[in-house]
Amino acid sequence: MTTWPIHGRITGPIVMIGFGSIGKGMLPLIERHFEFDKNRFTVIDPVDTDRSMLDVRGITLVNKALTPDNYREILTPLLTEGGGQGFCVNVSVDTSSRAIMELCRELGALYIDTVAEPWAGFYFDKNADPSVRTNYMLRENILDARRQNPGGPTAVNCCGANPGMVSWFVKQALLNIAKDTGLDVEVPKNREEWAALMQRIGVKGIHVAERDTQRAEHPKPMGVFVNTWSVDGFVSEGLQPAELGWGTHETWMPDNARTHDKGCGAAIYLLQPGANTRVRTWCPTPGPQYGFLVTHNEAISIADYFTVRDGDKVAYRPTCHYAYHPANDAVLSMHEMFGAAGKFQGKQHILTEDEIVDGIDELGVLLYGHGKNAYWYGSQLSIEETRKLAPYQNATGLQVTSAVLAGMVWALENPNAGIVEADDIDFRRCLEVQLPYLGPVKGYYTDWTPLDDRPGFFPEDIDTSDPWQFRNILVR
Repeated sequence: MTTWPIHGRITGPIVMIGFGSIGKGMLPLIERHFEFDKNRFTVIDPVDTDRSMLDVRGITLVNKALTPDNYREILTPLLTEGGGQGFCVNVSVDTSSRAIMELCRELGALYIDTVAEPWAGFYFDKNADPSVRTNYMLRENILDARRQNPGGPTAVNCCGANPGMVSWFVKQALLNIAKDTGLDVEVPKNREEWAALMQRIGVKGIHVAERDTQRAEHPKPMGVFVNTWSVDGFVSEGLQPAELGWGTHETWMPDNARTHDKGCGAAIYLLQPGANTRVRTWCPTPGPQYGFLVTHNEAISIADYFTVRDGDKVAYRPTCHYAYHPANDAVLSMHEMFGAAGKFQGKQHILTEDEIVDGIDELGVLLYGHGKNAYWYGSQLSIEETRKLAPYQNATGLQVTSAVLAGMVWALENPNAGIVEADDIDFRRCLEVQLPYLGPVKGYYTDWTPLDDRPGFFPEDIDTSDPWQFRNILVR
């Protein structure tokens, strides 16, 4: 675009927690799309490697880590000084989303984050029961905050590319399938109508199916974890138990699968790390591929959102999970880490837009099991287009930062919505804001199923009566 739209005015201070790959990418989008007082923009990060980017803009850096002991003392004056309604943009790790969200709402400030993050130590607590370390329980903690204090200043939880944008893709994909199958439907107005539409179309499940083909000029060195986004974030979620929303069509469950005894009941988890669990999936560019069943909030929130209930009984629910093939360097990094019994290499590197020579991040949703078999809808953003659209980020990063931007716009336009997830907010408005940053956004039908060309040379434990059983999707 030659001129970028101003989406609104932030009347109070802006506090951005975290200045890693996503924080640096957020900076130009906030500058581009909002009016705000530049003298009241503060970044908080314990690392000051990129301080010069802030210094030239006159943005204050608080070079500290937020902890349970200091977060109120640090954040309260920053979010209230000078009047107006403050906005906290939390794109950090090791900071409690619930604690900071609740403080912001006490202070009357808006809030957004990309993950339901805990305080430091949660992900690597070997004394914690596996169920406690799940995203299911992290999400239930946020939902508990919503139940205890409904309404009030808006806090948008889990609003990045995924979780976040993919929830908006699911709704658009549903409408596309309805149109293509000749169903005469109006855009649903609430959660119950959306769930009824998915049930009517006959969707059995959803893969958040991603293939990152971004490739660096130099190969990954031994002993370094290389990724196209936060290494800390990927390692943390990759070592959590594999999780998935559990659909009503499933007839088989893995021996090491476990259910939860409280909460919405929409998901199960496996007693194995997600980044070391493979599933069969499909993306437009590679076609059939392996993905990793890395736990993500959207696997649970989407399955929960599209649940149809008959009284206390669940009448319909789709299976939903992430099926992630990261950049090749990240795959090698994971193999190296798990080869050392899950011990992190100690060194990390995030590929910047300058060192990536080519590739795209193909991120979408694969809705399967309906009358047209399977439909992938999503973003196919290349590194070349990313460079033209916004600085300081690669294709993966821009899919995240543009979703945060969309969530911020929605929060400004709906400042008293309380605690919400990406599934709860206006998908059309959010995609309207985000689409200019996503490259080609397209839909593809495919005849592929997880049973194609199986069994191969060896016997397999498969269910030939229904290709879309998780039994056929999980690589065992």
